[in-house]
Amino acid sequence: MTGLHERHLAVSPEWLALYYRHPLELTHGEGRHVWDADGNRYLDFFGGILTTMTAHALPEVTKAVSEQAGRLVHSSTLYLNRPMVELAERVGALSGIPDARVFFTTSGTEANDTALLLATAHRGSNQILAMRNSYHGRSFSAVSVTGNRSWSTTSLSPLQTLYVHGGVRTRGPYAELSDERFIEACVADLEDLLGHTRGVAALIAEPVQGVGGFTAPPDGLYAAFREVLDRHGILWISDEVQTGWGRTGDHFWGWQAHASSGPPDILTFAKGIGNGMSIGGVVARADVMNCLDANSISTFGGSPVTMAAGLANLSYLLEHDLQGNARRVGGLLIERLRAVGASSPAVREVRGRGLMIGIELVKPGTDEADPEAAAAVLEAARAGGLLIGKGGGHNTSVLRIAPPLSLTVAEAEEGAEILGEALHAAT
Repeated sequence: MTGLHERHLAVSPEWLALYYRHPLELTHGEGRHVWDADGNRYLDFFGGILTTMTAHALPEVTKAVSEQAGRLVHSSTLYLNRPMVELAERVGALSGIPDARVFFTTSGTEANDTALLLATAHRGSNQILAMRNSYHGRSFSAVSVTGNRSWSTTSLSPLQTLYVHGGVRTRGPYAELSDERFIEACVADLEDLLGHTRGVAALIAEPVQGVGGFTAPPDGLYAAFREVLDRHGILWISDEVQTGWGRTGDHFWGWQAHASSGPPDILTFAKGIGNGMSIGGVVARADVMNCLDANSISTFGGSPVTMAAGLANLSYLLEHDLQGNARRVGGLLIERLRAVGASSPAVREVRGRGLMIGIELVKPGTDEADPEAAAAVLEAARAGGLLIGKGGGHNTSVLRIAPPLSLTVAEAEEGAEILGEALHAAT
């Protein structure tokens, strides 16, 4: 055990997880690579949990941060803030939400917490619909709408949460149905659930479940849900903390895979927009955002430095068509990983879109999740020079692949080869 690891254990909560038997201290990065304190170089396929969106040490972002820090680091929302207004204008326009208002936070958890506050205040109800296997953050309210037992740290809650089918396509009672019948069954479940309630405030849903193992419903499920929600006056919150900014390749936002319903009433975002700087936020229609009847501020949300980073990062993303790159290189990567998975009896499914890919592991010959195998593959991939993540609603048995969106074809091929070797060595 390293001295730093010992010091970490002495001052940190026991529930603060670290990857690997011998945890890594990362010291610097460049492009799609990072280095540890021992000088080892790794291809980064997890990006600090989908947060290093464009590249490590992207010159455009580091320059913007340095220049803004040299002028003014902090002011709070009590003063006019040009970078915050400029980024809000761009995000509001990109969101697709009409008459959009934008509120910046410091994390995705805080963004979802704010969205829940808005929805419950607007509707005068503390009842929330959420998806099974979901994850929305670590605050008291966000945990209370998290449908993943591994990350739901308390059953106490300020909200009454009701869980709906649909977030996981290939497990559960509807798994064997066609996509069309699957959607019909999930809508019927929603209708039945609403028949036993009154005054539900909102449905919160990730278009692709992140911590849940990159699972997703068939395209169109949330459009079908929206028809039901609209009849009842229920708001739709799309949690885009992991799916936003073009990561799925096909769409800029995850909700656009269900676009026949139009944009959500509330959209939350975080992670990638700051490329490592602490930015989260909420976009909502003006009538929803303005429903609060008391004052509020954010001390750190929308800080000049983080907003400068977000502006530079978003400009780079759009100017270099990183959504298109996620679609093209992600398509190649998932094809390579499916070929790897086909030769491993431990791989139940390789799924995903764009640069958001999950590999679900099971005990060979069964449908039983195998978290020990996932942990072993994580270690073997690191030994081969590749960093990946893990998750899943079935005891963290899903390998999570989410590189920066500037990933090259050569790096995709290299990562797939290392991961293939790790799978065969560890399972």
